[in-house]
Amino acid sequence: MKNLFSILKLTAVTLILFAVIYPLAIYGIAQIAPNQGKGETISVKGKVVGYQKIGQKFDKSNYFWGRPSAVDYNAAGSAGSNKGPSNAEYLALVQKRIDTVLLVHPYLKKSDIPADMVTASGSGLDPNISPQGALIQVKRIAKERKLDETKVKALVKSKINSAVVGPETVNVLELNVALDALR
Repeated sequence: MKNLFSILKLTAVTLILFAVIYPLAIYGIAQIAPNQGKGETISVKGKVVGYQKIGQKFDKSNYFWGRPSAVDYNAAGSAGSNKGPSNAEYLALVQKRIDTVLLVHPYLKKSDIPADMVTASGSGLDPNISPQGALIQVKRIAKERKLDETKVKALVKSKINSAVVGPETVNVLELNVALDALR
């Protein structure tokens, strides 16, 4: 009976700590974060179209494509593929992605394709691509939308984010929102 009382006390303390105090502490911390922890959204005409820091699937030929996702852009299941560069299944998947890029962009050579356009990130939700990844798509986008290539290329260049540390990036959602506004 003495052990039962100790177990019930420990259970009650643990329950209060992890089901009440911890969630309230995290909620309190989130209130001082940007947008109160709800994420940084991107809106068009007052309607939220996506999150700035979470990659989304763009597979129509008139939009810029983002980095492939090992989790099909499911933010609830963020993960990489966990397959190494010597895994035959992984190599076949990367080759399939290369073949798709070359099929849709016949003016490219395999060596023109940046790695980020055919390999998924560690989270599977990377919202950014390299400037080279965006620039190789300019010709396709311009043709699909019947726009001048130089105009689309200038748009890409205007959306390049320079980092203090790390490579330059282009946020695919922001680029596609700006592309829709470019008529």
